Amino acid sequence: MAECIFCQIIKGELPCAKVYENERVISFLDIHPINAGHTLVLPKRHYATLFEISEEDLHACTAVSQKIAMAVYKATKASGLNLLQNNYRPAGQRIDHIHFHLIPRFHQDDFWNSWPGKPYPQGGLSKVLDKIQAEL
Repeated sequence: MAECIFCQIIKGELPCAKVYENERVISFLDIHPINAGHTLVLPKRHYATLFEISEEDLHACTAVSQKIAMAVYKATKASGLNLLQNNYRPAGQRIDHIHFHLIPRFHQDDFWNSWPGKPYPQGGLSKVLDKIQAEL
C-alpha cells in the first residue's frame, strides 16, 4: 500500500533504525518509544490487523519477536518486557499495518503500572465463554 508508512519503510523509501530483517519480517526501533529500546516487529507483506495476517507470516513474526525480545531485554538491562499488538483505533493502533511492540520495562517507568481488570458479574464469565466458543 503506497500510503502505508511501514510499507514505505519496507521498500526503502523511508529510513528506519533497522534491528533485523529476513525474507518475511522486518524489525526496527520505534521513533516514539515508551522506553529506549522499544522495537517494532512486522511482516513485510501488508496486513492491517491480526485478523487478516496469514498464519505463515504470523508465525514468522512471533519467532522473530522472541529473538529480538531477548536481545532488547539484554541490551537495555530491562527489568521486564511487554509484547504488545493493537488492533483498530479503540485498541491503540495508529498505523494500519500489523506490528508487534517489544517494550523494555523498568521498575517505576510509569507506563501501565496496573492492570485495570475487574471481575465478571454473577454468571457473566460463562455467558462470554459460550459466545466465544460459539464463534470457534
